[in-house]
Amino acid sequence: MQHSSTTQHQHIATVMQVATDGADAQAAAGHEQVIRDSWLRCVQQHRLDPTRMQEAVILPQARLREHQDQMEALLQIARHGLEALYSKVAGLGYVVLLTDARGVTVDFLGDLVFEPSLRKAGLYLGADWSEQHAGTCGVGTCISTGEALTVHLDDHFDATHIPLTCTTAPVYDSAGELSAVLDISQLSSSQPKSSQHLALQLVKMTAHDIEHAAFLHRHRHDWILRLSAAPQFLDVQPEYLLALDANGRVVGHNRRAQLALQGRAVHAPPLVGRSFEALFELPFSQIGRFVLTQPSDQRAVMLAGGRQLLFLSAVPPPPRPVAAAQRERAVPAPLAALSAGDAALDRQVERVARLVNTPISLLITGETGSGKEFFAKAVHSSSERRARPFVAVNCAAIPEHLIESELFGHLPGSFSGASPKGKRGLIAEADGGTLFLDEIGDMPLALQARLLRVLSEREVLPVGATRPVPVNIRVIAATHAPLEQLVLAGRFRDDLYYRLKGAHIQLPPLRERSDLGAMITRLLGARSLTPAALQRLLSHPWPGNLRELRNVLDYAGSLCADGAIDLDDLPELQAGRLAVRADAAVDAAPDDGPDALLQALRAAHWNVSAVARAMGLSRMTLYRRMKRAAIVPPNRQDDPSLH
Repeated sequence: MQHSSTTQHQHIATVMQVATDGADAQAAAGHEQVIRDSWLRCVQQHRLDPTRMQEAVILPQARLREHQDQMEALLQIARHGLEALYSKVAGLGYVVLLTDARGVTVDFLGDLVFEPSLRKAGLYLGADWSEQHAGTCGVGTCISTGEALTVHLDDHFDATHIPLTCTTAPVYDSAGELSAVLDISQLSSSQPKSSQHLALQLVKMTAHDIEHAAFLHRHRHDWILRLSAAPQFLDVQPEYLLALDANGRVVGHNRRAQLALQGRAVHAPPLVGRSFEALFELPFSQIGRFVLTQPSDQRAVMLAGGRQLLFLSAVPPPPRPVAAAQRERAVPAPLAALSAGDAALDRQVERVARLVNTPISLLITGETGSGKEFFAKAVHSSSERRARPFVAVNCAAIPEHLIESELFGHLPGSFSGASPKGKRGLIAEADGGTLFLDEIGDMPLALQARLLRVLSEREVLPVGATRPVPVNIRVIAATHAPLEQLVLAGRFRDDLYYRLKGAHIQLPPLRERSDLGAMITRLLGARSLTPAALQRLLSHPWPGNLRELRNVLDYAGSLCADGAIDLDDLPELQAGRLAVRADAAVDAAPDDGPDALLQALRAAHWNVSAVARAMGLSRMTLYRRMKRAAIVPPNRQDDPSLH
């Protein structure tokens, strides 16, 4: 609903009276104490002017990335909780936000139909909802108080925000520090504040689940104690979590355990560092009694001082294998085969090995030919989806007028030229498995919104259909294009970019890999190289990366005698670079800039196929890049479709 200027002026007058008369001002009697206290902070501490209405502050992309990178691990853990929460509230007009401890929105789920309004209201990625910038609001006041709350309509300090209703809950780390804020908000509400009670409970439950998951991940190598006042829920939904080291000292806890065992007093000694015996009337040496699979009602323990009887379940830390053996087990064979010892690539492989069975989308970037599809196939083969389809889609190779029906499928006769039998679509073909979207930067803008909906709702709507079809897919996207620059240029949706970038894998170019020699040996198979040929390969910069290396070895292997590749068997050298074609200018085409592309086309006498091969691209992709760069072949200068 729209708020009139009269309503805004009345709200400003109320806030001004609180600023003048204090939190007990009669005009603000209808607002909770936490709201009035926040208004005072805004005026006295943050020096905000209630008469100055300001729209939400949206951080630029570069600064947003800094905030996201600093909490990447929690973002990955929280994503499933955010999606589960959004599925419960999306039909009621809510959006779901996750902010960092400074109030910057680092993740967002919302209905794209309302995107312009959401951006303007600040219910979007990059919005700064700290109290010192936005005044009294759900996120900022949650950060200031450390408590879950609802800031409803004219509870907001800034009159710009009084159409909004925002319900938030804090997310604490295992050291008791605020790490994030979970928020669900509506652009407007015609209901009283009490209507948000259920929303508040949902947000608090989800925040607790995120804390729980982050705690278990952080302390997976420690003793984990689960405690509950009711034995029936001990193994299902424990209230309190503690992590202990091998000596029985607390190294982590959830927020509920902190409040129950440490207390709320300002000077209460911290829970971290306390011994097991200081908390319970039981020596740590008897912890094994609570590991056994006995009924939960027989696992009672008394808090120190006889304060309360709780029920305890203890999980010991897993045995720590030798580091090397641990790495071997942690990295599945298909992923381990991608590296022959390069440290940078090993780190990427070890990182993604922990994500193979998560629903988090992966974004793989790297130069042309650096092995992005091989990497995606290795992730699929390493996961529990390996028996299901791996469907690779080159978004640049499908003609733009067909990509919608190819991806989403279509009903019989749904458009001119449609198959009379209909088509299932590549997304549906990947059901249960992995959908690999190569050259995602070339996907048309109109289809990016549809793809985003597939990722959000996990369902696909075929062309001509009225009912969506549910799909269970893991999405891996890849590109060599600078997606962030495309976002800034308005050619790629930022919300889709961040949805795809659940985890970002940057593949190093072959020339920077320390395992080049080992990779050459691995790709040789049964063939061999003379020392001179090996030295020539090691000194080459490999602009085409692994694809070029494979092509060169296949070429040389077909010419060599007795399986031994000599210097003469290698393709011709041109200016210190391997040229598999005679035209050296065409071989220089892997530089993707418009000027280099135009130069390569001219040098190849406008042989588009030759330049596409040199760049490792399809002709369709090259034609699209020519169109974006306004490059028109001389023999087609009069074709209006190319201008």
